[in-house]
Amino acid sequence: DRSELPEPEDGHYYWLDLIGLKVVHRDGTEFGTIKDMLETGAHDVMVVKSEQEGEQERLIPFVKDEIVISVDLNEKQVDVDWEWD
Repeated sequence: DRSELPEPEDGHYYWLDLIGLKVVHRDGTEFGTIKDMLETGAHDVMVVKSEQEGEQERLIPFVKDEIVISVDLNEKQVDVDWEWD
């Protein structure tokens, strides 16, 4: 249960807090919503799915300060600098 976990350090996040957040490109265009997280060994990866019909999932590395510009849990949004496929 989330309430039993200690608060993460500043700049760190539990996956369950990230799932469901909207992912937005630095130009303001929405990529979609985080549906899952994957661990690859090198870094975690966000599985982002668009609500548009027929859209494929995008895998976006969760690399803070390089790809992930900001995470706003209150606004339920992750801003990224990631090129469109």
